[in-house]
Parts: sequence; C-alpha cells; structure tokens
Amino acid sequence: MYAEGVADMAGRIRDEDIALVRERSSIADVISETVTLRSAGSGNLKGLCPFHDEKSPSFNVSPARNVWYCFGCGAGGDAIKFLMDAEHLSFIESVERLADRAGLQLRYVEGDAATPRPRPQQGQRQRLVAAHAAAVEFYRAQLTTAGARPAREFLARRGFDRAAAERYGCGFAPDAWDLLTRHLRQQGFTHDELVTGGLSRPSRSGTLIDRFRRRLMWPIRDLAGDVIGFGARKLFDDDDGPKYLNTPETPIYKKSHVLYGIDQAKREIARQGKVVVVEGYTDVMACHLAGVPTAVATCGTAFGADHIGVLRRLLLDTDAVAGEIIFTFDGDAAGQKAALRAFEDDQRFVGRTFIAVSPDNMDPCDLRLAKGDLAVRDLVARREPLVDFALRHVINRYDLDTVDGRVEAMRRAAPLVAKLKDREKRPEYVRKLAGDLGMEIEPVQRAVLAAASAPPGRDTPPAPRPAPAEPVVDNPQSMVEREALKLALQEPVLAGPMFDAVEASEYRNPVHAAVRAAVAAVGGAATATGGAVWIESVRDACEDLAARALVGELAVEPLRIDGEPDPRYVSITMARVQWGSVTGRIRDLKSRIQRINPVNNKDEYFAAFGELLSLEQHARALREQAAGGL
Repeated sequence: MYAEGVADMAGRIRDEDIALVRERSSIADVISETVTLRSAGSGNLKGLCPFHDEKSPSFNVSPARNVWYCFGCGAGGDAIKFLMDAEHLSFIESVERLADRAGLQLRYVEGDAATPRPRPQQGQRQRLVAAHAAAVEFYRAQLTTAGARPAREFLARRGFDRAAAERYGCGFAPDAWDLLTRHLRQQGFTHDELVTGGLSRPSRSGTLIDRFRRRLMWPIRDLAGDVIGFGARKLFDDDDGPKYLNTPETPIYKKSHVLYGIDQAKREIARQGKVVVVEGYTDVMACHLAGVPTAVATCGTAFGADHIGVLRRLLLDTDAVAGEIIFTFDGDAAGQKAALRAFEDDQRFVGRTFIAVSPDNMDPCDLRLAKGDLAVRDLVARREPLVDFALRHVINRYDLDTVDGRVEAMRRAAPLVAKLKDREKRPEYVRKLAGDLGMEIEPVQRAVLAAASAPPGRDTPPAPRPAPAEPVVDNPQSMVEREALKLALQEPVLAGPMFDAVEASEYRNPVHAAVRAAVAAVGGAATATGGAVWIESVRDACEDLAARALVGELAVEPLRIDGEPDPRYVSITMARVQWGSVTGRIRDLKSRIQRINPVNNKDEYFAAFGELLSLEQHARALREQAAGGL
C-alpha cells in the first residue's frame, strides 16, 4: 500500500505521529480545497472525482471516518492518500503538509531506534513552495524601492492602489542580475532548487542569475493558496522580452492546470455556482475589486481541458447542479477566435456557457477605469449564450444577400447547432438559424441532422463517460455480507464483538472473505476505535487487490438502515450472514447425500445425515435471530 517504503528512508516519521495526523486531518476540509462537496445523505458528502472525467458525481467522502472513495474509478483512501494522488506528493511530503496544516510537530526515528531525531530535509514540493514564499516577500519589499517607481505607476494607471497591490502580493523584480538568487541562497535554498523551481537560471558563463528582472510581479497560487510560480509584466521599452513572462513548467507549476486568482475565487465559485474567465492578471484584480469575486484567468496559455476539470469540480458541474461559465474576451479578432475555441470546449461542461463582450471592446480592467465598478458588474450580467455569439460570428462572414452566401453560412453554422449538448434546444436553434439566414426551416434542419450524424472529427470532444452504476450486488447473501463488512469498517466499536465471532469461512463471496480475513489479521474489529487509521490498516492487510478496492468502497457506502445502527441491527446482520452460509452448506450436503449409496456407504451416509440435522437446527436458530430482516 502507499505507506510501504517509508521505513526504508534515512529517517521515518513515528507511527503514532502518522496516526495523529490522520486523526487531526479533516478529510472534508482537505478535499474541499480542490473539490466542491454536497451532502449525499447518511452524513456523507459527494462531488466530482478529481482523478477521472465524469458528468455525475461518484466521488464520496465520509467525514465521520475520514476516508474517501470514488465509485467511478475505484480510487480511495484517507487525507494522506488524497494529497499523494491530487498533488503528486510522496507519502512523507503528504504527512508533513497535513502536520503543518494541523499545527503538529512530527518526530522522526532512525531505523528501529526509539530516539526522535531532528526533522530531515523536507520533500521537494515543500522546499520549492518555501522558496517561492520567500521570493514573494523579496519582490514585495522591492516594490517600495526607488527603482520600482515604474511598477507602482503602472498599477496606479490601471486603477490599483497600495491596498490592492498588497492584497494580490504584487512585487517588483529589481534591475540586478542575481539579487534574488543571492537572497535565497543565504536562506539555505540550493542551486538545484532555485533552477528546478524556475526562480533562477544559469547564465552563459555558468553562474546562477535571476529569471526575472525589471518587471512587475504577480505571485500565482494554487487552490490551497501556496505560491507555485510568477507572472511578470514588461515595464521598460528597452526590455526586448515578451510583454508577459511566466514561470516555466516545474514540478509544482503546470500552466495547463493553473488559474490565476483561483485561491481567492474558489469559495465564491462554489457558493454562486458561477465562474468568470478573463484574460489577464489585472482583469482578475479589477473584477474582484468591482464586486465580481468569481473571476479567474489562465497563466500564459489558452483555456483548455485541464482548466475545465478544475472549474467543474469547484462548480460541482453536474446534471443536478449545472453551473454557469462566463467568458470575457476582447471584441477584436483574437478575442473572437478565443471565444470560438471556448465553444469547442463547451461539451466538456454540463453547465451553461456564456460570453460577455464590452460594447466598446474593453477588457474588465479598462472598463473599470473608464466607467467604474458598476460597468464591470453589468458586463457580466449582460452575458449571452456562447452558442449565440458563435453562430452570429460564423454567419457574419458571409454575404447573406446571395444564395451562395446563405448556403455556405448554413453549412458552417449547422455543426455548431449539432454540437449543442442540450438536445431539447436544437429545434429552437434550427428555427433561429433559419430566421437569421432568411431560409426555410427544412434545409437547415437537414444540414443540422447531417452534421449530428457525421463521424466525429479529430477535434471533437470525447463522448461523456456514463454515470457510474451503483455497486453490483448479485444476491441477498452478497448484500448482507457487504452490510456486515460495512459495520466492521464504519462502526467497529459497536459491531466488533459480534462481527469477530463470525469467521471468514461464513462469507460465500471470496472477496468478502478476503476483507474479513484482513480484519482478523489486524487484530479484529473489537480492538479498533474506527476512523481512517482503522480503515487503512484493514486495507493494508488485504492481500487481494480487489479486496483492497472494496475496503475503500465499503468505508463510504451508507448502511442499509434509516437512522443509527444499534446492537440489534448488528445481531440481525451477523445472523443473516451465517444463515446464508449455513443454508448454502445444507444445499451442498443434501446434494451429497443423494449421491451416497446408503447400502455400500452406510457410515458415510449416516454421518452426513447427522450433520444435515445439526445444520438445519442451527439454521432455524439463525432464522429466528434474523427475524425482522434487513
């Protein structure tokens, strides 16, 4: 399991400290930084899985037991495992991050020695995040220097005062070759760490120099609020670099996943079920300050599939809770091209997509400067469906006063209507398109149908994955075995003694039997207090991969009872487990007796018959105990 190998490191975290981290880490709080969760009943929470694409939520979280499980892809675990999978951290990095979050001091030991030792070097991610945090403070301090006057003037011209600059951590990279590099080296960061993190780069002579010089700096944060990179704007005419320069790809900065402002916007995105996608750092600042707190922007790359995944999880973008995605693009040719590219990605959202374009083709920052905060809010409020914008843009390319122009416009626009994910809207858009073209409905309808039935092109988004099915329970015995295992995993204090009294041999399903054997291998349910530590210990003890996956599934699957379970419910459940097993053995024994010749094998016959009588008596007792059923 994922904890394996920790002891092989030069120093490992003490087991009791790992257990304390699991206990003190709220699984719901940790996951909510990445995934918007809603109530799923029985105290559980549900959201869209961050590890596979899905249209319906199959990602389940059990706060009571501090575990999570996805019924769609089978991933599951505790808070440590979630960080490992979501942030690509090592086990020790995940434990250290959660310990820092909970304010816990970890102790380390060498091999089997009981003496704690000093904390070893942090994992790579923590070191790089720490280096970026130090760089933020350095750049912010530089913004107050005389050399940073052009940066302060730029912010003032864009309508941002000192408080706004501080809120967004704006800074200045000074006119020096290695001032930041030397500052960070003095704080203990290594040559390799600064290069790997994209903060410094080797010069032609081989010495290490700062990556950013003479630029206005914006720190770029991830969902958790950690600084993972920077955006830098050119200020001087003699700077021959690009207008905007971003941190290169690093182990912690992946531009296809990063959205500027997401750390400040995420709570409002989840609360409002709405996100506004703008084009730049100053646009995000302007929107937030103008009363549009759901604005985010990409960082040096086009809006793409990975960005969509991040937003869908925050929006809880499902059939039941469809969000709104509002794009604000400039009205120029580049902005229109970006809007059409966004429409191509429309199918990846369940929610509705809109576009907001200023009548004067101004971006949100310019609009706020020219007309104030209310104009920015009105821009977003006056959004129009993205498909309407896309259709109008396509139609406007052609001369509709000619037959050839109308027919060609129809051919180009029909695939856009055919792509509408809401099929019920297609007839209305067929009529609208026909009216805009000045054509009869029938030829437009045929063109849309032809486009819809055409084989998918190279750029066609993949069809949505089917919603994950409910757990397959092939017979009543399998159902009751699952219930018994759920009781052991979720309620070991209540169910432990009765559960442990029923051996693994009573479980007919071999995977269920493997989980039952794992419970016994870690000392039995009666010895457990529950929670993530208990569940992970059972999972680790499973020798069968299917059994490991099942543990995660059963840890979050609701019990089949209204209200809280009690000893009577446990007794009924365990009786039914045994009753199903006993009746199965009775059937097998009856079949065997029919095959025995009572004359030639008299002793075997009577022994089997006596065993049958004993089993039938046992079955009657179990049936009485299980009266009331599940």
